[in-house]
Amino acid sequence: MNTTPVHQQEVICALATPSGVGAIAVIRVSGEGSISMVNAIFKGKNLEKAESHTVHFGTISDGTDIIDEVLVTVFKTPRSFTKEDSIEISCHGSDYIIRQILKILISKGARIAKPGEFTQRAFLNGQFDLVQAEAVADLIAADSQSSHKTALNQLRGGFSKKLAALRTELIHFASLIELELDFGEEDVEFAERDDLRKLIEHLLETIAPLIESFDLGNAIKEGVPVAIIGSPNVGKSTLLNALLNEEKAIVTSIAGTTRDVIEDTMLLGGIKFRFIDTAGIRETVDFVESIGIERSIAAMEKADIVIFLFDSEETFRDIKALSETLPADKHFLFVLNKIDIDINSAPRLYLLHEETIAISAQTQSGLGALTTKLIALVHKQSATDTVVTNLRHYEHLQKTFNSLTDVINGLTLGVTGDFLAQDIRLSLHHLGEITGTIVTDDLLDNIFSKFCIGK
Repeated sequence: MNTTPVHQQEVICALATPSGVGAIAVIRVSGEGSISMVNAIFKGKNLEKAESHTVHFGTISDGTDIIDEVLVTVFKTPRSFTKEDSIEISCHGSDYIIRQILKILISKGARIAKPGEFTQRAFLNGQFDLVQAEAVADLIAADSQSSHKTALNQLRGGFSKKLAALRTELIHFASLIELELDFGEEDVEFAERDDLRKLIEHLLETIAPLIESFDLGNAIKEGVPVAIIGSPNVGKSTLLNALLNEEKAIVTSIAGTTRDVIEDTMLLGGIKFRFIDTAGIRETVDFVESIGIERSIAAMEKADIVIFLFDSEETFRDIKALSETLPADKHFLFVLNKIDIDINSAPRLYLLHEETIAISAQTQSGLGALTTKLIALVHKQSATDTVVTNLRHYEHLQKTFNSLTDVINGLTLGVTGDFLAQDIRLSLHHLGEITGTIVTDDLLDNIFSKFCIGK
C-alpha cells in the first residue's frame, strides 16, 4: 500500500452534508492546491500559512460580491482524511449559497467529486484498507446500536486485523513451499507437512465462524427477522401490534383475517428487529388463504427467530409438530398467549415445554420477558465482535475456505509442492481481495460508486 499521496493532481469538491435548507452546510475540498484555491476566495486569515487542524472565520467572495460568512477548517497533508491537503467550508445551509460556492470552486479549477471519491482517495493513499473503507458507508447507514457497533469495529480494523493475521501465517508457509519448488530436483522439504496441516486446520477453524456469522451480520444491518407463527385466532396480529405499539395489523375474532405476511421494524436493546405477522396455519379450501399459509411457512423458514404462539393445548400441539420440522440450529420460542383470559390454564400449559413464555398480547403482560429473550438470542449468536456483514467479504471468505480445504485434501493425498503452492496462492489471493491488498479498478469503481457524493 502506498504511504504517500498518489491522487493530488486535481482538486475535487462536494457538499458533505444532506441536501436541503438547514442551519449549516459543509463543503469538502481536497487535492493538490486545494488550500491555495480556497484561500484565493476567502477573506480572513491566510490559509496557506495556517496550521493544520485549525478553524478560521471569514467570508467567501466572488470578486467583490460577498457570498457568505463561513468557518474554514484546514487539514494539511498527510494529516487529513484523504491524506491530501483538504479544506472544509462550513457555510449557511441555503441552496443558493451552496451552489454559488461550488460554482466559484469549479471556476477556479476544481471538479465535483464522484460518489465515494474522498474515501477512495483515502484508501489509495494508505489511510486504511478496503474493509475499513467499506465500513465508512456502513457507519453512515447504521440505524441501530448493533449495526453501529459492527461498522465501528470494522472501521477500527477489527476484521482487518484478523484477516491480516491469517494472511501472515499463510504467507510464511507459502514462501517455504515456493522455496521447495526452486530446489525441486533435490527433493527437499522446507515446509513441514504436519505443521502446514495444523496451520491450515487452524485457519479453517478461524474462517468458518466468520462465514457462519454472515447471516447474523446481514440481519443486523437489515433487521433480525422474527416470524410469528400459530393457528388462526391465537393472537398473532395482536402481538405484532403490541410489539410495535401501533395498530399495524387488523385484529378481529374472525379466523383467517390475516391472509398475507405483514411486517415492520422496531429497535429493542439497540438491535433492529423485523417482526413478521403471518396467516394462521390450518387446513383450508380457501384459495387466497392457502396462498397466505404458504407464505407463512416460507417466512418461518427464512426467519432467524420464530415465535410459536399458542393459547390452548390443541393449538400448542399444532405448532409443536411444526417446530419439529425446523433445522436443529433454528432459534425459536414457544409463547403462551391470552393468560389474562384463563390464567388457571397457564401452569398446565407450561408443562408442555419448559421454556414457554407466558404473555397477554392484549394487556401486554409478559412482553418484557419476551423482548428480553429475543435480545438474548441475538447476543448469543453474536458472541464475537467480528461479524461479517458484507456479501463481498462473505464470498471471498467462502472461496478462501474452499481453497484451504483443497490444501488439506492435497496433504492427505500426498500431492507435490507445486499443487499445494497453487491452492495456497489462491487462498492468499482471496484474502487479499477482501482487504484490498489485491485490487482492480473495476472493483474500486463498483464499491465506491455506492457511496454518497460527499464521502
